[in-house]
Amino acid sequence: MLYSMTGYGEAQQEIQGLAVAIEVRTINARYFKFSYRATDGYAALERRIETIVREQVRRGTVQVQLRVDRPHTPDDYRINVNLLERFRSDLVPLAKQWDKKDSISLESLLGLPGAVEEVACGKQYADEDWPLIQSCLNDALALLVQMRTEEGALLAADLTTNCNTIRRHLDLVQDRAPAVVNDYRDRLAERVGQSLLKLDISVEPADFIREVSLFSERADISEEIVRLHSHLQQFASVMNNEESAGRKLEFIAQEMGREINTIGSKANDTEIALHVVEMKTALERIREQIQNVE
Repeated sequence: MLYSMTGYGEAQQEIQGLAVAIEVRTINARYFKFSYRATDGYAALERRIETIVREQVRRGTVQVQLRVDRPHTPDDYRINVNLLERFRSDLVPLAKQWDKKDSISLESLLGLPGAVEEVACGKQYADEDWPLIQSCLNDALALLVQMRTEEGALLAADLTTNCNTIRRHLDLVQDRAPAVVNDYRDRLAERVGQSLLKLDISVEPADFIREVSLFSERADISEEIVRLHSHLQQFASVMNNEESAGRKLEFIAQEMGREINTIGSKANDTEIALHVVEMKTALERIREQIQNVE
């Protein structure tokens, strides 16, 4: 089974005023890369979240965004007493100087910048909220996996189609290969015969046979055909494996390309060359699609 490296999952949960929202995105990358953004005070959960994500995603860039809204409590705020004293000590002389008889109220001081500070949630809240965050993360990952699975099925279908294209043209190459030597022998015999008539000389049959044998050896592509068939079988087997298949498929595709190139260079035949072009075109599409496979 193949999984796409591209996917998206989002989930929200709320309990007793505590609201959690998580987004998980994955994009293509050669290796696993984790990126995490969270509401202030929840950065400490990065390692826990990455551990859970790694159980579902083996390759690709993963971006997780965590948003937490929780009810405020008195402990979330702190009055900056030192700053208030400084404000008061500066304002009282000014009030006297400006002949302002109204006293400076505490309410007015509390409205000044920095008088009341909002305290970050800190690790205490992160630990308390972890059960809900974990549950929400699992929901988001489930949707992510579902999307990656559906896209992976489409990738598998396309890869199978292109592999079948290579296999079909390879069978035609295999059928054509024996005729290549025969055609060369006939052309060589015709050219030699014409030359002999013009030059009035003779050629030993053994020399003629040796030349045909050398060409047959140079143009023999039977081993390449066998290996390419084997690579196609391995490719199909890896696609049906439960493990991450992207890197293995990349390696097999590389080996397939090597065999196809060798067939094209050794065959020395126009008809086979046309089939080689079709196989290379299908293989290029395979290589492009593999970049999306986990």
